[in-house]
Amino acid sequence: MNDTSQTETRWYEAVPEGAIPVREGRRVIFKDHQIALFNLGDRFIAVDNRCPHRQGPLADGIIAGHAVFCPLHNWKIGLENGCVLAGGEGKVKVYPTKIANHRVYVAFDSGDVHKGDTLPLQSNVNFKEMLEGDSA
Repeated sequence: MNDTSQTETRWYEAVPEGAIPVREGRRVIFKDHQIALFNLGDRFIAVDNRCPHRQGPLADGIIAGHAVFCPLHNWKIGLENGCVLAGGEGKVKVYPTKIANHRVYVAFDSGDVHKGDTLPLQSNVNFKEMLEGDSA
């Protein structure tokens, strides 16, 4: 008997492996879904890009160990489980990541994105401009 209630996990390309400096985060967008992708040096971690307090952009926060401090009100969010560690209560969703062929991929359940989408994630970093320099 097939269990049709299970969600399908699909992997989407986020950024080249070297695009995010160690101990920093970047905002990554897929359609209207926004995540914060962090390079911890030995691995990448992806979470929803919004603090549970006032929706602050976690990708702009300061990383300390395996946590990020929200840039708005300094809430401390655990990157491994998404739980608020200091400042209040709450949780953000954590997404699986992997590296393949020097590219970082993030997994979404089929309920998180539209079924059948095959377009990669788009970063707020314009890699073409980074490679070509400022042409103005």
